[in-house]
Amino acid sequence: MKQKRTLALRPDPGGAVPETAMVMAAGLGKRMRPLTATRPKPLVEVGGRTLIDHVFDRLRAAGVRRVVVNVHYLADALEAHLKNRVEGLEITVSDERGRLMETGGGLVQARDLLGDKPFLVVNSDNLWIDGPADAIRLLAKRWDDDTMDALLLVVPLARAHNHSGQGDFHVAPDGRITGRRKAGKPAPFVYTGVQILSPRVLRDWPEGPFSTMVFWERAIAEGRAYGLVHQGLWFDVGTPKAIGVTEAILADG
Repeated sequence: MKQKRTLALRPDPGGAVPETAMVMAAGLGKRMRPLTATRPKPLVEVGGRTLIDHVFDRLRAAGVRRVVVNVHYLADALEAHLKNRVEGLEITVSDERGRLMETGGGLVQARDLLGDKPFLVVNSDNLWIDGPADAIRLLAKRWDDDTMDALLLVVPLARAHNHSGQGDFHVAPDGRITGRRKAGKPAPFVYTGVQILSPRVLRDWPEGPFSTMVFWERAIAEGRAYGLVHQGLWFDVGTPKAIGVTEAILADG
């Protein structure tokens, strides 16, 4: 039976939400073992719902129509879920069974499926709760195609639940991302795994698997990478322990 869930409506801040999103779902899920011994990480449940279904709920609520999902580890199980248990979205699979391409390589492999307009990219291993307005719609409102190639949803390090890192980026008052974390020096903002990218970023890529950081660093250097601070809750659900912590916080309201 297919799952369909409707989220409570929040104020629409305006802005044209991209019609297409790519959901990154091909990773090996090593930190989530032993839960990922028999299932791909996107099918691990939090609060009685799989991680990837939480993402689909947010995409539907924001008005996204098309979703590209890349698959690699235990791909058959994930494809079966996409086919039999998801509705309300037009889903296309980008098959990485032969070789895991990492995040940047995965975008390049799927580029013909993503189209020639700005698109969303969402990691399947995080969970967020909207603040006063829909976070994806807020990203869409903030997007400026004349000045941006990348717009990342970020959260202050102090509000990054379950996150064990030292932050990812420095963000100026005007929203421009000015640099990455340096060795031994924490950065104030964490990337949430949600972003809007212009197809312009998909150029001059290296051969083989590589990280999206290749595209981000170029956009930062060109002054075309921006961050938007998330106003709601965000959880890094990367380990079995993080599941219990996340469920406890959600249950507490």
